[in-house]
Amino acid sequence: MQSSYNGIPVPDGQSIGYADGKYTVPDNPIIPYIEGDGTGRDIWKASQRVFDAAVEKAYGGKKSVKWYEVLAGEKAYRETQNWLPDDTVKATMDFRVSIKGPLTTPVGGGIRSLNVALRQLMDLYQCIRPVKYYAGVPSPVKHPDKLDVVIFRENTEDIYAGIEFREGTPEAEKFIAFVNDDMLKGTKKKIRLDSGVGVKPISVTGSKRLVRAAIAYALENGRKVVTLVHKGNIQKFTEGAFREWGYEVATEEFREHTVTERESWILGNIEANPSITPEENAALIEPGIEFAPKEFGEGIAAEIRAVTESIGKSHGNGQWKSKILVNDRIADSIFQQIIIRPSDYSVLATTNLNGDYISDAAAAQVGGLGIAPGGNIGDGYAVFEATHGTAPKYADKDVINPGSVMLSGVMMFDFMGWSEAARLIEKSLEATIAQKFVTYDFERQMQGATKAKTSEFATRMIENM
Repeated sequence: MQSSYNGIPVPDGQSIGYADGKYTVPDNPIIPYIEGDGTGRDIWKASQRVFDAAVEKAYGGKKSVKWYEVLAGEKAYRETQNWLPDDTVKATMDFRVSIKGPLTTPVGGGIRSLNVALRQLMDLYQCIRPVKYYAGVPSPVKHPDKLDVVIFRENTEDIYAGIEFREGTPEAEKFIAFVNDDMLKGTKKKIRLDSGVGVKPISVTGSKRLVRAAIAYALENGRKVVTLVHKGNIQKFTEGAFREWGYEVATEEFREHTVTERESWILGNIEANPSITPEENAALIEPGIEFAPKEFGEGIAAEIRAVTESIGKSHGNGQWKSKILVNDRIADSIFQQIIIRPSDYSVLATTNLNGDYISDAAAAQVGGLGIAPGGNIGDGYAVFEATHGTAPKYADKDVINPGSVMLSGVMMFDFMGWSEAARLIEKSLEATIAQKFVTYDFERQMQGATKAKTSEFATRMIENM
């Protein structure tokens, strides 16, 4: 561990430890922070005041965070001519847990996204986005309180792997020629020669470790449904494979604690009619099976016999109802599902691009990205972050909602085991909103609200603790 990073001395304190899959958090942890670009400066100042007040009130001076600024984004480029200095990545790894505001994506080439770069360099394979409603927050839906989901988005592969070639370049021409002349030879499929092309890798490793984390979270937090979100009806060997590998994790690694939706149908039919035959059960779970080839029906009946033999004793007679239900939904369907049947969903495990879409869409139902927290978790490292952009036209005007960073801090403190501080922040934020003392984004949607500056909102939150 270095005494300074990017020329900035490390404060007195201790680093968070990690061994055998567990973190050891001292009473004075050094936590790196990136204040962020644009409005990040305002929301970080406000959030840090709230964090410190919560820790002081929760622990009476026995615990304190030793904040340590590390550089990324515009500030880093101005001072080091590097958007993401090596020392910044090293510090976030050495101290293990960090938090950041929004960062600018550099214009004109180079790193495509600083956020993606951090995730890939540190192998932060879980993007965790809790989405729940806080009373009083303006919402476009009638019952926002019914939505309470935690989204686990795979964070390192899919199209975010960054493997793509610009139209008209030698690399694109070479790639297209290989696919057309070799891989698609003898078929009617062809890539148009004037295409830009990209590669979408979905791996067994990436998929299984993400779903494993989602199911483990559900077990630890008493959540009863884990939904695999995919577009496997079209992309069968990437998105479809994610679905299959997810079910493998559920049935092979968490067998005692899980039941798949299909298994629940089979077991439920047997409980409703103990004398039902496998063939009759097959007709119930596969409507229209009589029109399918004979071999298909025989395969479904064999599946039913296998389920009965393998989990009939452990999951039958209603025992499956106490297990975690693992199901799957097509990606486009989940958008309407979380609007019309939000209470049916609890934990969503998704591929990278689908997770990007659905997490923002879900956040829109409960107040928007202004109060949407996020965490990027790997094995031994965690970076918590605001999920919105930098909004440069509002920079240094003290007007932006700091809720996203503050609730990301709630996630961070819960992750560290400092749940008393986390609850103080969360409850004071909700109390402040209930008082209709809010920043402009909420004030314009709330009748009788008082428009507060970013700094004023933080002060009121501290008072409400």
